[in-house]
Order: sequence, then structure tokens, then C-alpha cells
Amino acid sequence: MKKIRLLVIAMLLSFIGFAQYDEDSQKSVIQEFTPSILLIKGQWDIKWFNNLYTETRATFGGNEGDVPRNTFFTSTVDIFTGVSDSRRVNVGLLLEFRSNVIGGRDAFDVFSFDGEAGSARSGFTSLAPAIKFNPIKSIGNFTIQSALHIPLVDQESEQRVFLDQNGFIFQNRFFYDYSFADGKWQLFTELNTEYNLPKEGSFATNSLRLLPGAFVSYFPSSKFTILGLVQHLQLISFNTDGFEQDATILGGGAKYQLTDEFNLEFLYSNFVRGNDTGLGQTFNIGLRALF
Repeated sequence: MKKIRLLVIAMLLSFIGFAQYDEDSQKSVIQEFTPSILLIKGQWDIKWFNNLYTETRATFGGNEGDVPRNTFFTSTVDIFTGVSDSRRVNVGLLLEFRSNVIGGRDAFDVFSFDGEAGSARSGFTSLAPAIKFNPIKSIGNFTIQSALHIPLVDQESEQRVFLDQNGFIFQNRFFYDYSFADGKWQLFTELNTEYNLPKEGSFATNSLRLLPGAFVSYFPSSKFTILGLVQHLQLISFNTDGFEQDATILGGGAKYQLTDEFNLEFLYSNFVRGNDTGLGQTFNIGLRALF
């Protein structure tokens, strides 16, 4: 009888230990639902992302030097939902708001929204219906997101203040991620392509913007990750006298799983080199809800 009791206790301890292991090994949202992973039917993913870019140096025409501070704030809301039983198609809508200040104004003046003539502009600048799909069933962590950005801006620049492009943009983003066996490391890669459709008067008319990037994440726990990133920006014009530019961007950040539905993201990046571009920094914060 004593042996039976010991056996039952041992089995219970083993079961408790296995259950605890199984719970710990469960992936959190920030581990599982990378941008490469699609939603199941009826699931929703809403992301509010804010980017503040500020510069006091620039390089144009082969000359690099100091410039009066220019600051550009972009706030986006991306809404997606799953529509297929096979978990291979999501549909969504992208909304964008911008606030820009130039001419040496303080970086935080982008939040004043004062529209001061010659130094500030703000407003909703584009909306985009989007579709996200998995083209290869056997590679579930490879997806493509296509969107057509419809401009809400009539004039790109007013009194020297640029707000946003006034032409249509056809965007395709290619996502792929790989999780290493130990569960502590994850590699995420993205190629963002934006074709700026021909539009008279637009600085980027009939051009292609490429933005490849790689993100390496380390998870001290399932609910927290720190990451490093490297990106390259290349604008290629198909016009004989079109505007072109390139830049290299380095940065890092962190994500934290607040609840089962909400997670918070912080990112910082620096334009370390470039041609015909500003050499500034970005400060980013995002809140994501998945339910």
C-alpha cells in the first residue's frame, strides 16, 4: 500500500511538472503572431503605430552638413481580420495621419497641430485597402501584404512645408520569420516595395522605393523581447531627371506582452549614412490589440 501511495504521488508530481512545462512552453502573442503569421477566421488585429523622425543634418548633392531642425510625425492604424478557414487570407484597412514642422522648430511642436504658415502642416494623408496572404501553403511563415494607398493630400508642399505624396502608391511587403530551436531567438525579415504611380507634380512620380530589413529578437521571457535591426532605403526613379536617394538605418527596441490581447512596442533607429536624404533619428511607439 505504501508503494502504491508513493507511485501515485510520483505520478501527480510528474503531471504537475509536465503541466507547468507545457504552460511555460506556450508561445505568447509577440512570439507567435509576427507580421509573417496570418489570423484565423474571425480574429482581429489592430495596431496603432507612431513614428517621430527628427533631423538636424542632411546630405544633398554630395554635401553633408547641419540643417535647421525638421521633424515629421506619422501615426498609422492598421486593421486586419481573418476571412478564410485555411488561415491563408486576411483583409484590412490602413489609415495614416501626419504632422510636420520645419525651419528649426522644436521636435515636439508636431503635437501642437497649429498649422503655422511656412513651418507646419498636419492632417490625414492616405487610406489603403489591403490584403495579406500566404502564397505557399507549405511555408506558413512567409506572407505578402499588398495595399493601394489612396492620397488624401492635394498639394504635397505648401509654403515650403511638405506633408505627404499626392500620388497613388502600390505597396507590397514580403514577410518571413524563423524561430530558433531554443525558443530564445527569432529572425524576422521584410522587403517593403512601394511603386509610386505617375503623378504630375509629385517629387516621387513613377519611382520605386525599396526597403529591405532584418530584425533579430532575443526573448529573456515569453512576454518580453529586445531586438536589433538593420534596414536599407533605396528610391529608384524611372524618369530621366527623377529624384533618387538611399540610406542605411540601424536601430533597436523592445516589445512587452501587457495582456493576452495587448502588447507594447518601442523602437529607435538612426540614419547612419545616405545620399540626398536627411540624417536623423526615429522614435517609435506602438500598441497592438489581437483578439
